[in-house]
Amino acid sequence: MLVWCAILFSLGVLAFLDSTFTFGEIFRTINSVLFMLVSLGLLVRISMKRRLRELETLRERIMELEQQLRSFEAKRKTSETVRG
Repeated sequence: MLVWCAILFSLGVLAFLDSTFTFGEIFRTINSVLFMLVSLGLLVRISMKRRLRELETLRERIMELEQQLRSFEAKRKTSETVRG
């Protein structure tokens, strides 16, 4: 993520230098396309990280529920052995 931000920062600096020194029309086109591609890459990466975090949360919740189920079954078995 730091690399993406560094790329965007450098593109911003280049865009500032372009507006100050007017490098030409070709540079502006390339710079705007690079901004779009890097922004798209950031959006994809953020959405992937968000999905992975949701999966991790669900796995943690499943593990908690399995532990609760095991403890419930153990309590039930001990109560059955005491009765029987």
